[in-house]
Amino acid sequence: MENRFLAAHGTRERSPVGARADARTGPPTFGVEEEFFVVDPRSRRILSRAPDVLANVRHLNGHLCGEFTRTQVEANSPVCDTSEDAARFLRSARLELVRAAAGAGLAVVASGTPVLGDPAEARVSDGRRYADIATHFGALRESHVVCGCHIHVGIPDRGTAVEVGGHLRRWLPFLVALSANSPFQAGRDTGYASWRTITWNRLPSAGPPPLFRSLAEHERAVSALAGSGAILDRHMVYWDVRLSDHLPTLEIRVGDVAATADEALLFAALTRGLVSRALTDIRDGVPVPEIDAPALRAAIWRAARDGLEGRVPDPLTGESLPGFLAMDRMLGAALPGLEANRDADLVVGLLDRVRAAGSGAARQRAYLERRGRITDVVDHLAAQTGEGLP
Repeated sequence: MENRFLAAHGTRERSPVGARADARTGPPTFGVEEEFFVVDPRSRRILSRAPDVLANVRHLNGHLCGEFTRTQVEANSPVCDTSEDAARFLRSARLELVRAAAGAGLAVVASGTPVLGDPAEARVSDGRRYADIATHFGALRESHVVCGCHIHVGIPDRGTAVEVGGHLRRWLPFLVALSANSPFQAGRDTGYASWRTITWNRLPSAGPPPLFRSLAEHERAVSALAGSGAILDRHMVYWDVRLSDHLPTLEIRVGDVAATADEALLFAALTRGLVSRALTDIRDGVPVPEIDAPALRAAIWRAARDGLEGRVPDPLTGESLPGFLAMDRMLGAALPGLEANRDADLVVGLLDRVRAAGSGAARQRAYLERRGRITDVVDHLAAQTGEGLP
């Protein structure tokens, strides 16, 4: 959904921050959007009680809101200039949601899919648009009962944003593996590290974007989606990388919600680094990588199945890489952008901590293996949501 980050960026875009981004003399501004499930701390099942959580919010009211169903709450950051800005918001927003949920006798958990509870029973939030989506797409509305992490990065103009999106396509499987945090749904192990990716990509306008060679090509593709009825409006273009309809931002939507604020910060800073590298490549005349859509979809599927602990295909070279070796390759590509953004040490350090602790998906499975109780997974998620990376 278009969120408060985009609205805020619309204001900031006319400020010196926006002028700095246009001149490409400094790091692009960015924002982070995180979604969480509301659960019953006794049964550990998802509950359609997001309004009760939001009614208890005391701080950050303009940045905490509902989502498509009443089982979900969302945190939208303001425009951030630095990773320190993002870190402060991510931690404070999660702690405020944890506190507000506890006050209503509930809990919030950061998992890409509901570990317990039936997504089909999630009540759609109020509003004509949500009702129209639920009616139009039938049982596919359950694909919306997932929680993601979306990164918004300021881009000078829509034409440049299309080019940046083309450069980012190669790294989408790598980002899926890094963020994988949804192995369970409705009480069973799905066999995937990111079941959210598989569930979400059932929607006709979701998944990796086509390779666009111009803004005109992008607009023709959006028009085709609308003409077929695959989207009800332009806000339903759910590609893993999408342009804002009216603001100079690019949204990277490929990630599961991160288990911890530290991992959300890692994902955001690394993504911004890739965008900064892409902007430099565009300035230097580096062509967009030619990656076929079937190869890219297959690579994303494998990354969603295996996560960091398995293998991640590089859709450009065709290589199948061990997960953390794939992260090193992506880190190497992003490094010039990370250094320009002054985020290199931060990202390297956080990635080392994930390497030591295991991915979000691996940690979920480890908690099930300890005692064989799926409820332990939900308890682990609830604790992690407000805590840092182990």
